[in-house]
Amino acid sequence: MRRLNSSRIMKLLGLIAGVAALNILILSPGLLGVEIGGESVLETASGITLLVMSLLVLLYGSYILLFKSPAAAPVKDIRTHEDYMAALNRYRNTKGLKKDISLALDQLERLEKKNSSLSDILGQRFNQTELSYRKFQSVIEEVRQLFYLNIRGILNKLGVFDPSEFSSFTSERKPTQLSSRLVQEKTALHNEYLAYVSGYLEANEEILLKLDKLLLEISLLDSTDYKDIENMPCMQEMDALIKQTKFYKQ
Repeated sequence: MRRLNSSRIMKLLGLIAGVAALNILILSPGLLGVEIGGESVLETASGITLLVMSLLVLLYGSYILLFKSPAAAPVKDIRTHEDYMAALNRYRNTKGLKKDISLALDQLERLEKKNSSLSDILGQRFNQTELSYRKFQSVIEEVRQLFYLNIRGILNKLGVFDPSEFSSFTSERKPTQLSSRLVQEKTALHNEYLAYVSGYLEANEEILLKLDKLLLEISLLDSTDYKDIENMPCMQEMDALIKQTKFYKQ
């Protein structure tokens, strides 16, 4: 079951409280004069109608808040870690994408854990005012942004197709009304998009591996001299990765 965020829980509690308050206000004796089972048939009918409408409002509101997926944010508006998780979750049950999306979500979780571990070990080894600390943090943050850039690339590729299209192309039953040539071309295009997704996932797996190496190298570091840090093999690898990415983006 999809996790509920705190905002949705608060909205649901607010809806329940609002409906309850409205019913108490209208049905309490001596307030508005509406009474179920009283002498007036109109009052009874009004009271029952209120209860039925309240139940329908609660059911519909609960469905919207508990089960209905929120509208997908445009990829260009995605900013936070939670945004990326939510955007990928839209595709996690799509046939033909389940393994890829599951891996992407797992990578996002691992990135946060590694980032936390790196922050802890850097805080233990260096003072935040040191040049060496700032060098580590700068490189880690840039590599982290490359990671999210790859996730953004995945979402851009998936956004071209409706999720149902991925399911249809992985199904054994192909549309019989289309010519074999057209089906082959559409299938080839679909596979090309999936190849891009796999490429982004592999690139992110490499980034996670480099962060693991960096954790190990920091833990074994004998010196905190800035020049020694620049010569660390993993730092050089990540610097090269950053420069290469900037080169291809030009």
